[in-house]
Amino acid sequence: MQLIIAPLATYLASAYLLACSATAFSAEITYFYDGDTVKINDNGQEFKLRINDIDAPEKNQSYGKKSRRALMNLCENGEFQAQITGQDKYGRKLGKLVCHGEDASLYMVQNGYAWFYAHYSNDVSLAFAQQQAQNNGLGLWHAKQQTEPWIWRKNHPH
Repeated sequence: MQLIIAPLATYLASAYLLACSATAFSAEITYFYDGDTVKINDNGQEFKLRINDIDAPEKNQSYGKKSRRALMNLCENGEFQAQITGQDKYGRKLGKLVCHGEDASLYMVQNGYAWFYAHYSNDVSLAFAQQQAQNNGLGLWHAKQQTEPWIWRKNHPH
């Protein structure tokens, strides 16, 4: 059942982004901050995009570098689409990111590189994907105990 649902969710997310092409765009990802934030250059305009629905480990947190590398491997050297949905309190744009036809949020959660950010999302496909990743011990779920990024940030203020 998992094999059917995950590709279907990816297909639906891609179809949604293509249907919203009036506000979607293609540009270049120039930097990967971590597993949930990238820098995009869109015709000379640079901005940070914080990917919706997930929270990845921070760079200095356990599993942070692996999470960043996973997003890089998914999105480097290829087509991507971003659908901007808002802006956060830090001035970053918020949105969906699809790389090589794959929903980055789903990919990161499904493979254990990020948490489903239930506080800010109600995407049940991501909740399901996280449960499957946990059950299978994928990625960060391989370790016995992990600290959620929102708790880690609270304990390690800048």
